[in-house]
Amino acid sequence: MNTKAYPFMRSFLCICLIFVLFHPFPSTAETTTKRLRDYGIKIGILETGPNNAITDVKGVKVGHYTLIKDEKIRTGVTAILPHTGNIFQEKVPAAIYVANGFGKLTGYTQVEELGNIETPIILTNTLSVPTAADALIDYTFSFEENKDVRSVNPVVGETNDGFLNDIRGRHIKKEYVLEAIKNAAPGPVAEGCVGAGTGTVCFGFKGGIGAASRVIPQKLGGYTVGVLVQTNFGGVLEIAGAPVGVELNEYYLKNELNPPPKTANSSPDGSCMMVVMTDAPLDTRNLKRLAKRAILGLAKTGGIMANGSGDYVIAVSTNESLRIPHKSSPLMEMKVLHNDAVTPLFLAVNEAVEEAILNSLFAAVTMEGISGRRVEALPIDKVLEILKKYRLR
Repeated sequence: MNTKAYPFMRSFLCICLIFVLFHPFPSTAETTTKRLRDYGIKIGILETGPNNAITDVKGVKVGHYTLIKDEKIRTGVTAILPHTGNIFQEKVPAAIYVANGFGKLTGYTQVEELGNIETPIILTNTLSVPTAADALIDYTFSFEENKDVRSVNPVVGETNDGFLNDIRGRHIKKEYVLEAIKNAAPGPVAEGCVGAGTGTVCFGFKGGIGAASRVIPQKLGGYTVGVLVQTNFGGVLEIAGAPVGVELNEYYLKNELNPPPKTANSSPDGSCMMVVMTDAPLDTRNLKRLAKRAILGLAKTGGIMANGSGDYVIAVSTNESLRIPHKSSPLMEMKVLHNDAVTPLFLAVNEAVEEAILNSLFAAVTMEGISGRRVEALPIDKVLEILKKYRLR
């Protein structure tokens, strides 16, 4: 054996170790993570799409950039694309419902006024919203047909991951946002501690990204509703109606209701970003109505929309017949669903949001972050025992 090679090998191994420890990780989700239904827990009555994810809506793509570095950086970016083309040139109908406005959702007023979006939707942490918006402008300008564009309405939502992440460091860079867009793909969606959900906390446990979908019966249109959530909020956790948070002794007001205090209270503050996509031909008005019903799914998990929680729903129709050309004739003709036909979609979004939130909890793992803080993952084995106790599994 050539002993002169040892110093080289040691140097090479040291370089590899440094790279592993300190290199930012884009899209490092474990695709084998179990979800709610893997444990036999079913939410609602409607069928899911093939991936039980927002990407079950045709043309929708999701990408993540996960930034885990040193002992204090736990954050990331999630990008949702309603279609694969130039979104600025082919805008899509959209609406935003503000359930509790303690948040920094960029782009809201133009969506409210004009009823469409013209960029991908980006989710990240609170103090990285300006960077993400700037990156979306760069992305829009990158298309040759947008060379004369002088106004862009970037849509960026957020939650505050400052408990685990060095949020004041503002570590998200524009290239990370563009990488998340580039990584966007159809098919299964990585969940839990990935992308914009890397450093979030939900019901006192590790939160993150969650997704789900529902398909309404064919005789009612056969439309799909897909949901992606970024969970970072609190309340009193319920799963399929069982008081899981109370049984686990991790819920809002536990000390006030059961003095003397023994452990820190689970804060109800935070935020929940909910993105809803559907292939149903809905105009902006009915998309706003659909977005409102998403909050019912949040409530069914025990979320209370606290004073310090920013709870937003962005709803989009991807139906190709409703795309809005940037330049078009003065008159536009569209066929949209009648009011009487939208109720099944209301049920679908209710169920999908509830399951997406729970998927974000089931997929997340225990994480340590800034200042040695640690957030435990939801104790699945204990949860399953609780559900068995209440005969819900």
